[in-house]
Amino acid sequence: MTSSRWQTPILDRVRSAGSASIAALAAELKVSGETIRRHVRPLVDEGVLTRSHGGVTLAKGAEEPPFARRMGAQAEAKRAIALAAAGRVPDGATLMIDTGSTTAYVAEILALRRGLTVITNSIEIARRLAGRNGHRVYIAGGEIRPDLSATVGAEALAFVAQFRADLAILSVGAIDAAHGYLDFHLDETRVARAMLDASRSAMVVADASKFGTRAAVPVCALTAVACLVTDAAPPPPIAARLKAAGAAVVVATGRNG
Repeated sequence: MTSSRWQTPILDRVRSAGSASIAALAAELKVSGETIRRHVRPLVDEGVLTRSHGGVTLAKGAEEPPFARRMGAQAEAKRAIALAAAGRVPDGATLMIDTGSTTAYVAEILALRRGLTVITNSIEIARRLAGRNGHRVYIAGGEIRPDLSATVGAEALAFVAQFRADLAILSVGAIDAAHGYLDFHLDETRVARAMLDASRSAMVVADASKFGTRAAVPVCALTAVACLVTDAAPPPPIAARLKAAGAAVVVATGRNG
């Protein structure tokens, strides 16, 4: 396939979101809808993209895994959150870190710390920390979920229960004033709960898009987490509940947290 001037930016945007409308691509790239259609047509013919209602999606087999897409979403906010969260972790700490794109960014910064002991179910987090600066990394066994890039199931839960940590660092899919911290996958949530139970304290790292998002599976109440690190002030109802729970809210600045 010979790439045109617009095909690379079109593909970049579709890969980042998983899909995109013709109108949105035209507006973002500041060209006409007809220009987008003309440059999308060869990508469809080559089997890279598939037409959908008013737009395009990555063709089956061309799509990046869900975890990789999440790493690309809100990346700047997640890096800022990671810097702020890692700044609250001392050398030599024992940590539980669950799977998630934001916790993976945290792990990249924590790699610069010294002598951490990290218990995780995340393949990506283990890869970022193992063999760095005297860190000891323990990764749970169990079923590997490719969409999560992590292990889950009874074996993972039993493994986590063998340890006691100073701090659990958790990612979540949603934050709700009434229902607390939530996520989308029951298996993932069970691991997060086990890490909470095995840790003296807990920190949630989540960008502002999680405020008010709907998710089906509760992880824990707002009162169960000592610190929320995010990139924008929570909406008033959530802020009020966090204040009542005595939780610290750290709004990352992107420089020094």
